Amino acid sequence: MGIFNKIFGSSNTSETPEPSKLQWTPLTNVAQLDTIVEESKTQPVAIFKHSTRCGISRMVINQFQSSYDLEENQMKVYYLDLLNYRPISEEVAARFQVWHESPQLIMVKNGITVAHASHSQINAIPLEKFV
Repeated sequence: MGIFNKIFGSSNTSETPEPSKLQWTPLTNVAQLDTIVEESKTQPVAIFKHSTRCGISRMVINQFQSSYDLEENQMKVYYLDLLNYRPISEEVAARFQVWHESPQLIMVKNGITVAHASHSQINAIPLEKFV
């Protein structure tokens, strides 16, 4: 079953992204959205919304991690587990005025959404453009 979980995703709802050079910050509290707005005034912030039960979401997050080539201090990247934190996802959609999709990447700079994409379009966002 291990190979199928890698390809199609796992049903483990407490799953976090696999280790990578990316320094994920778990988004687990609505109050963190105020922090994201403040942080985005000094460096760009990305919010990656991920469904741990979706094979497409697993594939996209793996591609995102492997292609991420920014230095640790260039961008803050938050990870939102949609299955465990659905109310936070709904607040992200409302606060940053982006229709909810999964998987989804939302780029925040100076407190506002400057880019967003879902599914395979996530990896087409030129992250370096926002640094």
